[in-house]
Amino acid sequence: MSEGKKMTSSRRHHLKSLMLQIAANWIEQEKKDIAAAKEAYMAENCPTPDPSGDQAALMELCKKIHQAIDKVDEARYDAEAKVQKADKEIEDLKMKVVELAGVKKPALKKVRMSADAMLQALLGGKHKVTMDLRANLKQVKKEVKEESTEAVGDWRKNIEDKADRKKMFETS
Repeated sequence: MSEGKKMTSSRRHHLKSLMLQIAANWIEQEKKDIAAAKEAYMAENCPTPDPSGDQAALMELCKKIHQAIDKVDEARYDAEAKVQKADKEIEDLKMKVVELAGVKKPALKKVRMSADAMLQALLGGKHKVTMDLRANLKQVKKEVKEESTEAVGDWRKNIEDKADRKKMFETS
């Protein structure tokens, strides 16, 4: 199809239904082929027993069938053991690859969350824990020192005393 032309929806649905019909026919044919192959294998490897013989012949036939079943079970068990061993080796190799490559830690994202919200997320909604540390602090009242006005006296006198001290240091 060219870039300019688009397929109509009815045409698209028609083609889709045709493809589904063809696929369904292929699946049906595949099932028939598998059934035919199974019948051919069974006819070749497992001939139908002849029950017309005497009891000794039937007993012999049963023994042969049991021996064949035992062989098949042993082969199946060996195959399962090989598969399990291979799976374990694959898992070990995957772990080694992860160890060699190292686990890359993702960059941390900056999250704006209060301490209370973090604790609630970690501990769950049931627990009531607050991180309001200011509430736990003791209240301390400032003592206001009241200087006696009598001790201070006249401010002019204080200035003169300080001026006298300054003269004392300058003369020495």
